[in-house]
Amino acid sequence: MVLDVRSEQVAGEHFDVVVIGSGFGSAFFLHAFQKRRRARVLLLEWGRHNSHAWQLEHGANTDLKDEETYRSNSPKPWNYTIGLGGGTNCWFAQTPRLHPNDFRLKSLYGVGQDWPMTYDDLEPFYCQAETIMSISGDPDMATIMPRSMAFPQPPHRMSTPDRMMKADQPDQHFVMPTARARLATQQRPSCCASLRCWLCPADAKFTANNGLMHVFEHPDVAVCLGSEVRRLDHAAGSVRAVRFRHGGKEYVVTGDLFILGANGIQSAAIMLRSDLDGEFVGRGLHESYGWNMEAYLDGVDNFDGSTITTGLNFGLYDGDHRSRHAAALVYFENRWQHGLRPDKGRLRQTLPLVIVTEDLLEAENSVRLDENDNAFIQYKGPANYAVQGMVRAREKLPELLRPLPVEKIIDRGLRRTESHVQGTLRMGRDPTDSVVDRNLVHHSFRNLLIVGTSIFPSCSCANPSLTAAALSLRAASLIM
Repeated sequence: MVLDVRSEQVAGEHFDVVVIGSGFGSAFFLHAFQKRRRARVLLLEWGRHNSHAWQLEHGANTDLKDEETYRSNSPKPWNYTIGLGGGTNCWFAQTPRLHPNDFRLKSLYGVGQDWPMTYDDLEPFYCQAETIMSISGDPDMATIMPRSMAFPQPPHRMSTPDRMMKADQPDQHFVMPTARARLATQQRPSCCASLRCWLCPADAKFTANNGLMHVFEHPDVAVCLGSEVRRLDHAAGSVRAVRFRHGGKEYVVTGDLFILGANGIQSAAIMLRSDLDGEFVGRGLHESYGWNMEAYLDGVDNFDGSTITTGLNFGLYDGDHRSRHAAALVYFENRWQHGLRPDKGRLRQTLPLVIVTEDLLEAENSVRLDENDNAFIQYKGPANYAVQGMVRAREKLPELLRPLPVEKIIDRGLRRTESHVQGTLRMGRDPTDSVVDRNLVHHSFRNLLIVGTSIFPSCSCANPSLTAAALSLRAASLIM
């Protein structure tokens, strides 16, 4: 193990595996790969290693501002963390699985694109990822998303509105599954419900710092920090080398197997700079489409759950309507992001809600290169499919909330971002519909794997990190 090896020490060297980026995709791939075989591995990470203590002291996950690493034609933000562990640092640790029908959107509803695998193909690896992260979850979710193993931890304590919803809708209202510990583990205390999950003050949220450092400290792995990968050199249908910058100088390393896991924006930019720019490279940048709502309650207090988001309701999710407009998922919040209710004696009689709809991958939403060969985002907005799904969800929200004594529902407006960067290097069955195959291997360059959420061929309402981890575990299991 050499954590933060100098660039000069590896320049010109040959490695069995070269990994680009260190977030969910790369870290979970290495976790599984290291159990299967020995290999000399170099990991190149643009950012530095910021410990949990450093993050608390500085009130930030990283010293690099994501908005300074790309340009865009749109004011929409695309949030990500550059640093060792990537998105494991800043995520809120919400870990729902994709719905089984998310994998068959085209086959069932005639829109979007199917995944080149089924829910059943990925299910064992969902279990593995949940075990690694000690996920807390509601066993009743198996009615929608079948499970071969129980959740590692019991569900979080529901809020009073959640309990009322679940009593009336037991087959569609569930406790949010989460990597915020319900019970203390050897590495993490239980969730303190401080509602500051992007930087957990108690370190109860699973991160690379408290759960994956063994991957980076493995004796076969050298980690080179502060190293921005610029391009992949290739010849005769094979990637041969990586070119990266450190301290204003360029360096080159060669390898046998290459794992590209920067993020949906930077991975696409690397591919474009490398002249690996097929029809789908950089196309289809997306994330789910979110809206804030709030319901005032008559005589029912909220905010008595044990974590930031306590409920997840699937009542507006699946069905024939998905042939016309998007599925919607409703998050029940245990935090007062709109403030407490301004009525004497009724401060807690309010329920913040987040509605999220799926989106479609549209070619106009893309990552391109600017005049300096850096990432440039061309974004026109969400698909009408997502927008109409949100219109329907907001119309049907009063009916969904029927089990609660709702006095009025307040529209709190569009959410600027869900902080999920997806879809620019999608997976599929062959080069006519995608960049990589079902095993995350590039269709033409068979020693290049792409990991992380950039390979998503459709946009579920569900938070994507658990699925990214499971996909990487599966891909590593197939490496001979």
